[in-house]
Formats: sequence, structure tokens, C-alpha cells
Amino acid sequence: MAERANIGILGASGYTGSELLRLLLRHPRIDIALLTADRRAGQTMRDVFPQFSPYALPRLVAIDDLDWPSTGVDLVFCALPHGTTQAVIDALLTAAPHVKVVDLSADFRLFDADAYARWYGHAHRAEALQREAVYGLVEVYREKIKGARLVANPGCYTTCAQLPLLPLIRAGAIAVDEIVIDAKSGVTGAGRAAKEANLFTEVSEGFHAYGVGHHRHMAELDQEFSKAAGRPVVPTFTPHLVPMNRGILSTIYVRGSAGQGAEELHAILVDAYADEPFVHVLPFGEMPQTRHVRGSNMTFIGVAKDRLAGRAIIGSALDNLVKGASGQAVQNMNLMLGYPETLGLEQVALFP
Repeated sequence: MAERANIGILGASGYTGSELLRLLLRHPRIDIALLTADRRAGQTMRDVFPQFSPYALPRLVAIDDLDWPSTGVDLVFCALPHGTTQAVIDALLTAAPHVKVVDLSADFRLFDADAYARWYGHAHRAEALQREAVYGLVEVYREKIKGARLVANPGCYTTCAQLPLLPLIRAGAIAVDEIVIDAKSGVTGAGRAAKEANLFTEVSEGFHAYGVGHHRHMAELDQEFSKAAGRPVVPTFTPHLVPMNRGILSTIYVRGSAGQGAEELHAILVDAYADEPFVHVLPFGEMPQTRHVRGSNMTFIGVAKDRLAGRAIIGSALDNLVKGASGQAVQNMNLMLGYPETLGLEQVALFP
């Protein structure tokens, strides 16, 4: 374990990059050594996000101008758009194979090359690294993450759905062919790039589904649920956009198997997460709210009875920018560098 580590953030000018920086500035063993941007190269972080004005930070640089061995970084967070990350990480690890990487794009989350090509429309451009990457859901892959060089940070929607469902699937406690996930996210989930569909007047005073029947996070859910069940699992998943800045709330409908009722499902989750620092199972019958996890690395899970016998309703809430992205990435970083897992992530939710 290094006493201190030099960290780089690729794509620091986006919401995910700025959230990483917010968390890392209070991490006691981290030095920010490198920040990159594309359009913003040459500027300072205070030019992009004025909240960083008080802090002495490296100037934003373009990735193409970097000589990786001379950067001195120990670990890099890659917060670049999907599809662009493969070539960047391949070049980085070829030039500086000792550097560790936490990738926050979707580029290394699928371990099957054919599945990646089917969902993303092109062959993977770094298949050797795709096979090396470890899926970064800490509560499931903690031991593998500790020894990994490349970790694929899970998606925000998938984290919110997997944490409540994976223990139940592994226990054989629910009918895996009847999982329905109704998920809602704040607008920051779409990133910071200027898009007409994300303008205030386009999203305020409204609420709508998108990616219906073919959202790319489905591939991630299929992969992890099938692995847990030991057979193919294809859940129903529909995302919705809510006119709020942060947060994801998933309402999940399941049927217990082998006589398992809602109370038994709740007990399984309480036992599974009794010692987990960032997953909290509410008392039976209570449902989580996004406002109660805002700004924190927590996931709140609730279980309630459905009025139909044998069925249960599960609620899961997290902050899409923290536990759904940057916070979970810092959690992964801590494990990869041998630091205490909770270091730099102890903040309580911001409410009201």
C-alpha cells in the first residue's frame, strides 16, 4: 500500500469528472496530478466549475498531448464517453503498464465480445483488456478488485438494480423470469454535453420513459443476473427521466419462489448487507427516497408486501453521480491501492 498516490482524471470537465474531484479533494492520501479535457484544454477547473476556485489544481490538458510515463500517475479515472475509452486505455496501459485504471464508461463492463458488438454496434477495440477487466460492483467482486489493474465501474441504473436483486437471485429466493425494474433517473445521468432533449424547457414539468425495450444497461443486467442465477436471465427494465438533478429510484417487482414471502426476502437482504458500509436496508415496509441519499455514497433498499400473494415490491435509491458513478469509482480505487474502502467517502447525505 502506497502512503500517497498520484491520481489522474480523464474527462474532468464533465459531471462525473467534477464529482470525482469533489470527493478526492477530501481524500487524505490522494494528490491530484493530472486533469484532462477536450474542448476545455488549457483552461483551469475554476473556469469550468467555479466551486473549485479555492483549490490549487493542475491545468486541464488534452489527452493527445500526454506522455504517459512522464505523468507520474499511479491510478487514472477514465470519465470519457462510451466508445472512445478503449483506444485511450489501451494506449495508456501499453505505454505505462504499471498504472491502474478505473473506467467509468461502459466500454469494459461486458466480458463477452459478441455481446458487446451486439449492443454497441461494433467490435471491441481492446479485446485483451476486455478479458482482463474486473467488474467493479464492490459488494460482489471486492476480492477480485483488490488485485485488478483495470476495473470497469458499473452503470448507475445497474448498480441500483443489482444491489437489491443479486442476493435474492443467488439465494434462489425469487422467480428470475418475472423480474420487472421500473427505474427513474435525474438529468445528470445524461451527462453535461449540450443536448436539445436535456434543455430545461424540454425536461421540466414532465416525466417520460426512454430507451424502452432496448437500453444498453440491459446487457449489464443480463450478464450479472445470469451469472448469479447460473442460467440466462432477461429482466424487464424501463428507465425514465425525472426533472431533478441527481438520484435514481428503482421500483422492482418480484415473485418469491419456494414459498418465500416479502418478509423472507427482506431478511435475506438484511443479512447480505449487515456489514456493508454503503448499503442500508430499511425496516420492513419502508421505501427509500432519493433525497435521503443525495450527495452520499449510500444505497437505501426497502421491501414491502404486494397485495398479490407471493409477490413483493422492492425499492432502491442512490445518487447517480456518487454511488452510481464517482463514489463507487473511489471505492474501487481504495481497494486497488490498498486503502480502507470507506476512505474519503464518509459524507452523510445532503438534506434538505
